[in-house]
Amino acid sequence: MKKEISIDYSKLTKLYYSISEVAQLFDVNASLIRFWEKELALEQPKKNKQGNRLFTLREIQTIQKIYNLVKVQGFKLEAAKSQLSTRKKKEVFKETLFDLSTEDIIIDRLEKIRSKLIQLKHSKN
Repeated sequence: MKKEISIDYSKLTKLYYSISEVAQLFDVNASLIRFWEKELALEQPKKNKQGNRLFTLREIQTIQKIYNLVKVQGFKLEAAKSQLSTRKKKEVFKETLFDLSTEDIIIDRLEKIRSKLIQLKHSKN
């Protein structure tokens, strides 16, 4: 098994990355990423006019999850697929559990930002 790869996402500043760039991040062949994309029924990445795959940071994060499941933890593809499905369901569930206290905190912060912006606007006039 391989060592877990840590990617510094703050250094990834481009909007899209080619499959060769993504493969290089994980030190794997581009064909393995295409294979995972097909076998694990991942979202199809955007393609440019030449038909080359273009990956966003979110898609790279998904590939990192797959890499960790398959290469680091030694999961078989079916088990990795199941894990990804379970994780996705949990993430969706967490997003829908938006309790009132969190909502109140966010509204309070937004109101403070709004008042600061209004103050800035008036101070410039």
